[in-house]
Amino acid sequence: MTDHRDELLAGAAVRALTGQLALAPKPGLPDPRDLAARVSRRDHATLRWSAVALAPGLAAMAAAARRNDGPTPRLRAELGAIGRGTEHTARLAGGGHRGALFVLGLLVAGAVQSPSASAREVTAAAGRIAAHPDRNAPRRPSPGSAMAVTYGAAGARGEARAGFPHVRRALTALTASRDAGATETQARLDALLTVVSSLRDTGILHAAGPAGLRHVHAGACAVLEAGSTATAAGAEALAAFDDDLRTRGWSPRGSAGLLAGALFVDGLASSARPAAGPGAGTFTAC
Repeated sequence: MTDHRDELLAGAAVRALTGQLALAPKPGLPDPRDLAARVSRRDHATLRWSAVALAPGLAAMAAAARRNDGPTPRLRAELGAIGRGTEHTARLAGGGHRGALFVLGLLVAGAVQSPSASAREVTAAAGRIAAHPDRNAPRRPSPGSAMAVTYGAAGARGEARAGFPHVRRALTALTASRDAGATETQARLDALLTVVSSLRDTGILHAAGPAGLRHVHAGACAVLEAGSTATAAGAEALAAFDDDLRTRGWSPRGSAGLLAGALFVDGLASSARPAAGPGAGTFTAC
């Protein structure tokens, strides 16, 4: 059984995911421009609906974390079982969000087990939970796990066990862009590009190999090095990067899920965050 606190966390996680979905223009990723489902093969309204369908499962994950005393193997197994059931519910609602659910589920559980809502504590707590294997997970290999073995990429599980370093990088980029006077949309796009610029995305590796991944990293870096999305040069570079990825059919979905995780953690402390204003400069990832 969940309580009001669990439902609030689940609601915050869903808002983070729908906020990521609403962001545009996202290079190679589904966004509100995709009414014809050009990239995802699912229209944007369906993706939003299936995101909302994750809420009961995320609340159940929060409740499981509240029942368990610390990051135990039993908790990891419970989260895995709830996650597989929630994936089924999402498929009935239109599908999608498997990677984001993995990220958000662990971060929701980490938030429950953190003494405070600080990003470092939440991501570290999530990493301690993820350090245990999901003993009941299906043993069939996925394309992502195959790429992790072939190329030594951390993959989603490695990112989680390390305490979500790319979630923390995205949070640093968010803060830097806001402090430099960027709009919220620009700050979120800068955070996404920061993740894309360095994440060894197993989906991109599966679609395009190491050369393709280097190409994606270079494209994201080109936007950030042009001055990020708040500048005319950065916006132009972003449009070119987006066109390139859409033409190639490459979609950095792993980065999108991690951005949703960053927006969730950021939202935990949003009421204490001062308004954005001019600052020292823009965070550069490259």
